Amino acid sequence: MILKRGLYLCVGLLSFVLGIIGIVVPLLPTVPFILLAAFCFARSSDKLHLWLMTHPWFSEALINWQTKRAMNKALKRRAMIMTTLSFGLSIIIVPIVWVKVILLFMLCGLLLYLWQIPELTE
Repeated sequence: MILKRGLYLCVGLLSFVLGIIGIVVPLLPTVPFILLAAFCFARSSDKLHLWLMTHPWFSEALINWQTKRAMNKALKRRAMIMTTLSFGLSIIIVPIVWVKVILLFMLCGLLLYLWQIPELTE
């Protein structure tokens, strides 16, 4: 049991760090890593889970996802815009055509996924 909690804690911390890095690095998503961190912290550390769930940057989105499996319309729009901008920049910068095509397919898949997430009514 202690080993399992330790593993969840390590994965949660790594996911949180990757999520924070993903705020500024193109192609590294923030939202999935923060969601994974919340999942792992809930199973390993009540203190870290409470901190993440009450953090001013993440709390509203995490609570909405946890309770309603939905996103705020503005957050969803921002996620789609930032995703498009970061993938677009990567597609422009990468010199290899087949990598550009793969990035374009990844962008389309991610945008389709985001588009299908229910929006909260205000």
